[in-house]
Amino acid sequence: MTMVLTVLGIVLFGVGLLISIAWHELGHLSTAKLFGIRVPQYMVGFGPTLFSRHKGETEYGIKAIPMGGYIRMIGMFPPGDDGRIEARSTSPWRGMIEDARSAAYEELQPGDETRLFYTRKPWKRVIVMFAGPFMNLVLAVAIFVGVMMTFGTPTQTTEVAGVQKCVIEQSEKRDTCAKGDPDSPAALAGLKEGDRIVAFDGERIDDWPTLSARIRDTIGPAEITVERDGREQVLQATLIENMVVKKDEDGEVVSGYEPAGYLGFAARTEILPLSFGESVDRMGGMIENGAESIIALPSKVPDLWDAAFGDGERKDDSPVGVVGAARLSGEVLNLDMPTTNIVATFLMLLAGFNLSLFLFNMLPLLPLDGGHIAGALWESVRRGIAKLFRRPDPGPFDVAKLMPVAYVVAGIFICFTLLVLVADIVNPVRIS
Repeated sequence: MTMVLTVLGIVLFGVGLLISIAWHELGHLSTAKLFGIRVPQYMVGFGPTLFSRHKGETEYGIKAIPMGGYIRMIGMFPPGDDGRIEARSTSPWRGMIEDARSAAYEELQPGDETRLFYTRKPWKRVIVMFAGPFMNLVLAVAIFVGVMMTFGTPTQTTEVAGVQKCVIEQSEKRDTCAKGDPDSPAALAGLKEGDRIVAFDGERIDDWPTLSARIRDTIGPAEITVERDGREQVLQATLIENMVVKKDEDGEVVSGYEPAGYLGFAARTEILPLSFGESVDRMGGMIENGAESIIALPSKVPDLWDAAFGDGERKDDSPVGVVGAARLSGEVLNLDMPTTNIVATFLMLLAGFNLSLFLFNMLPLLPLDGGHIAGALWESVRRGIAKLFRRPDPGPFDVAKLMPVAYVVAGIFICFTLLVLVADIVNPVRIS
């Protein structure tokens, strides 16, 4: 049964991946057609074509390798300085430019002269290239907010799930008390599992972030008001300084440890629905954290290398590729929890993948969508400056001249993808 559920999880993720890719390319397709650009092909996947059919002037199809997708637009790049579009150079670097330019015109038909991508105003080209990643963002937000508002999200409460018997530095990563470990302040104060903390030093508290902040800021005597068996009672505790997990200014756990006030209990986690405002706020935090993770990708290469080819530990925040995400989907379906929890977890995983697609594609680097957006914006700036100073129109910015850089960037991405693939196979991230 475990194998069946694992395979089912992988298949479901594969279907979700294909839908996400098709949704992304639909954004490009719909806006390109809206602005009158001819689109000969709309493909999901790469490699050999498994299925295709023509509708109007566009061929729609599915290819064998579900690792991406594309639409082919006529005239992605302007002609060369001499007005020619065919490849003719023997220079490797010049050849890259001319090959890309030639490919952009290989399906040119009579009448297409007014339907070329590069002839559209920069703001229209920005919309066409942004529409793809934006569709992934829309899908991610819809899933995230929908799940958080209907099903809920794991939320720490002020109820006591367990009391630590002794003081252990969290950096030690052990749960068993050793000889000589002092009793924890919570144990000495008489705090019990099932107590709900309702006040701290006389201040009423009904959420975990506030309570956690008060505890971390307090070293010394404190009054802990708890609700036990339907009645409130006050416990006297003496908090001490201990090495605990580090939190940022928003109260989110980050890497590392720091000295702070310590009581010594675990907060109970419950699945609680969020309001629309709370869901949007949580979504904003996810986007911010995702952007920071994208920026931090180069710094994670050494740890990935050690995890893939050495004996290094695969960290929880390690980058995960398509294979790793599919593997996690298989694990999700095997989790020992209610079906609704499994469905919600799977949907959140798919939403996270779409959010990553949006953020990754917005990097201002060719061949990503963000690179084409940057080229269109630069062209707009150049033409605006020329108009301001009454200079001749510099014409369209020739993005094709950046193709050698695009090949280097693509090579780096491929190497990074292969590294993540190896790590996902030999030392995968697992759901705890």
